Amino acid sequence: MKYRNEKVYTAAVAAGRAMFRALRVKRHVVGAENLPDTGGAVIAMTHFGYLEFALVEWVTVLHNRRRIRFMAKKSVFDKAVVGSLMRSMKHIPVDMKAGGDAYAAAVEALRRGELIGVFPEAGVSASYTIRDFKTGAVRLAAEAGVPVIPVAVWGGQRLMTKNRKITLRERTGVPVHFAIGEPIVPTADATVETARLKASMEQLLLTAQASYPEDGVGKWWQARVNGGTAPTPEEAAAADAARNARREAAAAG
Repeated sequence: MKYRNEKVYTAAVAAGRAMFRALRVKRHVVGAENLPDTGGAVIAMTHFGYLEFALVEWVTVLHNRRRIRFMAKKSVFDKAVVGSLMRSMKHIPVDMKAGGDAYAAAVEALRRGELIGVFPEAGVSASYTIRDFKTGAVRLAAEAGVPVIPVAVWGGQRLMTKNRKITLRERTGVPVHFAIGEPIVPTADATVETARLKASMEQLLLTAQASYPEDGVGKWWQARVNGGTAPTPEEAAAADAARNARREAAAAG
């Protein structure tokens, strides 16, 4: 793919790299060779914080200079300045109540040879454990005839995440580990392949965590099951449901 005329994306990549350098993010990557140098692919990522998209793009650019088109909520595109930037970078808006147009646009982009970034959990997991997956990533790959590349990111939640104010000092010098798995080519029905994708990403997460230089026991950014103080999956789900109910009530009022 040629990106010479994508000045906005070029500037965004440069800004992201400058930010991560300024924060002295300690990047550790396993499996970068699984990122395809050519052709379309769905990049399926874990979602524990708000910067995984930029972190994975950072790793991808450093590896083979390719760019990822991310699927993001339509509400982001509705903001004048941010929306204009997102469209300039050819990201894809998703209407959560009617996603047909976004799906069709993503399939077309994949067939053109683009990389499409998705979060199969469809939202940040505040428990820092992998939640149930939607089938969209696998269905996109199957329809477009491209592979899914599973990616686990551990440590990114320490830079920016849900329900947590993080100081600049806390963000500085954070290790972020990436584990990138072998391509998955969907051959069975979406439910079976989605379970296969989730199992792969759970194993990749263990790989990223195993090499992490801090165990996180007693820390907010570590999952409760691993000795941290993050909410349990049940607590996180209840908090999400309560927040959604408040938003719906505010919109209705």
